[in-house]
Amino acid sequence: MEKIGFIGLGVMGMLMAKNLLKAGYPVTVWNRTASKMKEPVSLGAVAANSPKEVAEKSDVVIIMVGDSPDVEAVVLGPSGVIEGAKPGLIVVDMSSISPVATRRIAEALAERGVKMLDAPVSGGDVGAREATLSIMVGGPKEAYEKCLPIFKALGKQITYMGETGSGQATKLCNQVICALHIQAVCEGLILGAKLGLDLEQLLQVVTAGYANSRILSHLGPKIVSRDFRPGFKMRHQLKDLKNALTTAASLKLPLPCTALVDQLFRSVEAMGLEEQGTQAAILVMEKLAEQKAE
Repeated sequence: MEKIGFIGLGVMGMLMAKNLLKAGYPVTVWNRTASKMKEPVSLGAVAANSPKEVAEKSDVVIIMVGDSPDVEAVVLGPSGVIEGAKPGLIVVDMSSISPVATRRIAEALAERGVKMLDAPVSGGDVGAREATLSIMVGGPKEAYEKCLPIFKALGKQITYMGETGSGQATKLCNQVICALHIQAVCEGLILGAKLGLDLEQLLQVVTAGYANSRILSHLGPKIVSRDFRPGFKMRHQLKDLKNALTTAASLKLPLPCTALVDQLFRSVEAMGLEEQGTQAAILVMEKLAEQKAE
């Protein structure tokens, strides 16, 4: 059984690391905030002092951090993974970052005989907790096949998408669709509130028909109960939209609805609520409508 290194113990990363431990893998962890390593260590993980040490102790290193600069820092920066990497190591980046940055990092690792997979996920905290994530993978096919049992400990739908960067490209498409769904849920609920409907009853009706989606069934009740705790932070959604719009611009591709939703979600950031869950998008609609979704 491969020795796994896990870097990044945020909301998603912590749950994923726990599932790897449950599956019996030996896991070495590192997190920028050291206190977050205590819980996985109590469950059998080993704490490392740096990403370099994680690489030295692992056959496969999984990374789950915020954005492209964060991945570059833990992989290519001082005391980074690349400094402890040995030929044959596989680096699996499960963060959501730019496909361009992914290819740049993969090229640097390849010079050390290290293969890299980009394997972002979808499914939020629920999918991470229940090991039902959708995992979209790009990179060398042989590395994917070797890591498939590891992916199966984390997710339910695992799809090989092609060459390096393909996983991240798929995630950008996913996040565009998710963002528009979130806005649709917010607009439907604010309309229902303005019309005087019981929103809990409204959710029962619309989740039973064609309007239903995972986002509606999961985030709708949170909006109605005023629960804005993050399963997936608005800050991360904004980062993904930025990457999608930047990529689209490089392709001279218009994404008009995505651009509008990006600006609406930026209003959540302007309110200082970017650490809240994506369902906090309803707060912008409430301001515009002068109507609470309750």
